[in-house]
Amino acid sequence: MSTTTTPATGTAPLGAARTLATAARVLRQLTHDPRTIALLLLIPVVMITLLRYVFDGSPRTFDSIGASLLGIFPLITMFLVTSIATLRERTSGTLERLLAMPLGKGDLIAGYALAFGAVAIVQSLLATGISVWALGLDVTGSPWLLLLVALLDALLGTALGLFVSAFAASEFQAVQFMPAVIFPQLLLCGLFIARGQMAPVLEAISNVLPMSYAVDGMNEVLHHTEITGNFVRDVVVVAGCALLVLALGAATLRRRTT
Repeated sequence: MSTTTTPATGTAPLGAARTLATAARVLRQLTHDPRTIALLLLIPVVMITLLRYVFDGSPRTFDSIGASLLGIFPLITMFLVTSIATLRERTSGTLERLLAMPLGKGDLIAGYALAFGAVAIVQSLLATGISVWALGLDVTGSPWLLLLVALLDALLGTALGLFVSAFAASEFQAVQFMPAVIFPQLLLCGLFIARGQMAPVLEAISNVLPMSYAVDGMNEVLHHTEITGNFVRDVVVVAGCALLVLALGAATLRRRTT
């Protein structure tokens, strides 16, 4: 009588130990790439600082858009780095070797989200702290609420990056997704003009884009001392979109690039 063994197919249930091991491996790789660390941690700070002195003669203008950009910059940088890093795992064969082990797609996605989420915490702390306490960003509400929204935005960028990496065949293609995924949200999020003043069809589109709620959440903190119902709605929408996109990323993750 013979027995048949089934190779691992990357469908093992989500496990805490495997997820933590994946996150630790990703963080070790990041520490060996100073350029990526600089992109993740320093670029949002540099951009916010540059913006502050662009509007040096009009501090109220910086106050009005600085909070919004605290949510946008982390989302963009996390999207870029996560999509490229995940694609590099796949094209180098690392992903296929990992999924041949008792490591599920959920473990891999959750591990990446956990690792980049830890980086996002540091990134958001730096950007928010420097904006409020060094650059004089004037907010009516608690700076900790700004930090919360900035962190959720960074996690959303991570989720979007993981998701789109499944559809790119090269790092260049991963970068090409940015105009398709990020730029429309940037134009319609209310940063340049209030969404209520847009053409009705554009306003309707903006109402289903997560970056719109990220900007709205920042503006709620900017103008209100207390936690408003709109702020809670905005936070829930951004967090829900991040979780939804992470689930889609796990469902569409492929072992091999063809």
